[in-house]
Parts: sequence; C-alpha cells; structure tokens
Amino acid sequence: MGLRIGIMGGTFDPIHFGHLLMAEEARQAFALDEVVFVPNGRPAHKKAYLVSSPEDRFVMTELATASNPQFSCSRIEIDRPGPSYAIDTIRAFRNQYPDLEALYFITGADAILQILTWHEYDRLVEQCRFIAVTRPGFSLERLSELADKNFLDHVSFLPIPGLDISSTDIRVRTHQERSIRYLCPDGVVDYIKEMGLYRPHEIAPGEME
Repeated sequence: MGLRIGIMGGTFDPIHFGHLLMAEEARQAFALDEVVFVPNGRPAHKKAYLVSSPEDRFVMTELATASNPQFSCSRIEIDRPGPSYAIDTIRAFRNQYPDLEALYFITGADAILQILTWHEYDRLVEQCRFIAVTRPGFSLERLSELADKNFLDHVSFLPIPGLDISSTDIRVRTHQERSIRYLCPDGVVDYIKEMGLYRPHEIAPGEME
C-alpha cells in the first residue's frame, strides 16, 4: 500500500481551530497517513499588502500543528519564487512521493467554486482529488449548476461540525484589541501578541479583508 496524503493549502493568516478540525476530520475519514499544511507564499488571488509575511504565517502554522504527529508543514510555496499556484505544488508532491496511492487537496466547500478560476484547474483535477469540507446548512446546488461532471467526479464532500471561526474575524478582533483566545491554539495567540501582528500600526482598518 502506498502513501495517502492530504494537502491543506491556504493563507493561514492566521491558522485557527477551524483549519485544524478540517484537517483532522479529513485525515480520519479518508485514512490519510499524513496531512501536510502548505502556507501560500504569494497568494495569487490576494493583494500582497493585505497578507502577513510568509515567514510569520509559516511559524504560526508550525506552532498550531506541532502537537499532532500526523500533521506536518511544508515551505514549498514560500520558497518557490513567483505566485503560489496549487498545480505546481501538486506536481512537486507527486515527484517527491512517487509511491503515492492517493493525493487529496483539502478545502472548505464554500471555497470549492474558486478552484474553477485557479491556474490550470483542469490539469489540477487530473492530478489529485478534492475533499470539500461542508458545514451545516451548506447547499450543493450552486456547485452542481456551475461545475461540470468531470470536476464533480473528483470532489468528495465531508460534513463536519460547524465552527464559525474565520481568519478575517481573528484579524479584526486583534486590531480592536479583543481576545482571540480559544479561536487559535495558544502558541499562535502568543506569537501574534509577541510579534504585534494585526495591530493598528500593522494593518489599517480599511485593509481588513
């Protein structure tokens, strides 16, 4: 039997318990040997000045995942020059692990439609399967209307308990000097405080996206 690996890509600005729950539920449901968190280096769909530095986001991701031996972090997109495209990451993982039995890309179901706009998305669906994590109340009707059958055949939907946590809300709370404890792992909370991330001098109110 070859390896079964899940890739959890994202900006992780910051990483929070919702991301960790998604990864753990996918790991168990699909019998994954490992979930690799891949912070974007230069997110292709976001303005660079709205995103914290790649190093800060990588450190926070490492702090958040350190306690789970089946979680790991990769610098592949941070160290690679140019925009971060998922197709390049998937190809690199396939080259790194030639004995892969299965490669999954884990994302939220509400973001799955964005994949239709990604660079070489038609090649992407040939290289991996997608695990679309759904929350209570999510409707699949819009996805069925917009995506073709080939794409839908490569998507598995995974319902999980709802955790109404977002990185945007965490940044806003920090900017407003409100508590973010119990939204992120303690190590991430402490790092944000120590480095002064998302404070008024770091991000202007109009830049909260």
